[in-house]
Order: sequence, then structure tokens, then C-alpha cells
Amino acid sequence: MLIPSIDLRNGKVAQLVQGERLALEDADLDAWIRRFASFPKLQLIDLDAAIGTGSNDALVRHVCAARACRVGGGIRTLGRALDVLAAGATHVIVGSSLFRDGQPDLEFADMLARELGAERVIAAIDAKGGRVAVKGWRETVPLSAADAARALEPYCSEFLYTHVDKEGLMQGTDMGAIRTVRDATSRRVVAAGGITTQEEIDELDRMGVDAVVGMAIYTGRLKITGPPE
Repeated sequence: MLIPSIDLRNGKVAQLVQGERLALEDADLDAWIRRFASFPKLQLIDLDAAIGTGSNDALVRHVCAARACRVGGGIRTLGRALDVLAAGATHVIVGSSLFRDGQPDLEFADMLARELGAERVIAAIDAKGGRVAVKGWRETVPLSAADAARALEPYCSEFLYTHVDKEGLMQGTDMGAIRTVRDATSRRVVAAGGITTQEEIDELDRMGVDAVVGMAIYTGRLKITGPPE
């Protein structure tokens, strides 16, 4: 399944290359909400909240009121997670805060699972150079994505795996790395990072993995008409 992604930055829809360089932005958020109307799932990421420079809370509420959204970006506390769910999110996507001192923070993960219900938690595992990347992909820890998935599996309903090395480049993703994460867990895996073609989406679907796509849609490289049959 293809899951379109909307990333918010400075009150606009934005796409970044490697999480740093702005590639495009669009102030017409409603146009993208309408364009993605036929997809059963939508991913919404608050980039400002993720890097700690602000938030787009009003826009998050606006999108969640219109579409079923899984929401991430800057969810570092239980309170923030509850606020995001209260804004209408179906799930919270939690990333860097699930790691502390180079290891999975199982105490925090367990608390989220108990308070929110593991079924509403999506654990985000970002990998850069073969290691888990945290803090907006600016740091890595000596832990593989597969090991992180094995440790965090009891506390979430699925994993969002982003292959940072390919993110935003539209040069294809790393199927082998995605397969390794999929094989490490019984939870659902959603993949992101460089997915560019329908052929890649179809291959991931055969693996039982959903595909989150942003840049390829926004640039028109990947033509979308609706969810796959």
C-alpha cells in the first residue's frame, strides 16, 4: 500500500533532501489534502516540532479533521503524545525519544504502550550508514535498525523504517535493508526513504511492507490516482 506523506515546515507543505536542504514548499495545504482524499492512510510529520524550532499544531488539527492521519514530529513526552491524539491523530509516530544513551529506552516505550495502548504507537526507526539515526538524523547510535526493532516490538503496533541514506534523492530505496528490518519483527513495517517508482511500491507490497512516499509524488515523478486495488 502507498501511504502519501505531508511534511509541515513554517506553516507550509515542504520536502527536504536528506532532512536538511529544502527542495520544495507549497502553502496550499488543502490542495494536497484533497489530492490524497482517496487514500485510506496519510502520514503527517511536523518538521518544526521534530527539530525543536516550533510547531504546526493548528495545521495538524486541520489535516486530522479532514483525513485519518498518523502523526509524528517532536513527540518526546507522554503529554505531547496525548495532545497529538487529541488533535485527531489515529496513531503517534515516535522516533528519537525511544532511544537513550545509545540504546532503546524500554522504560519510555513501555510507559507509552501502557498509557496510550501499543496499538496506537508507531515506532520510527531511522537508519543512516547502517546505524540508527536520532535527533533529526544529526546523530547515530551504535545500534542496527533490526536490533532496534527486536527490542521495541512489544511496545508498538508497527514500525516506520526510514532509510536516510536514500531520503529525498529519488534514486530508489534499499530493498535489502528494508527486508532485514521486516524479518526482524512480527509487527507491520512501513518503509520510507527514496521510494520513487510504482515498481518499488509493488515489490514492497509483495514483501508485506507499506510504502511512504513524499518527494516522488510532489515532484510528479510518481503519478498517483488513488490507492492500489
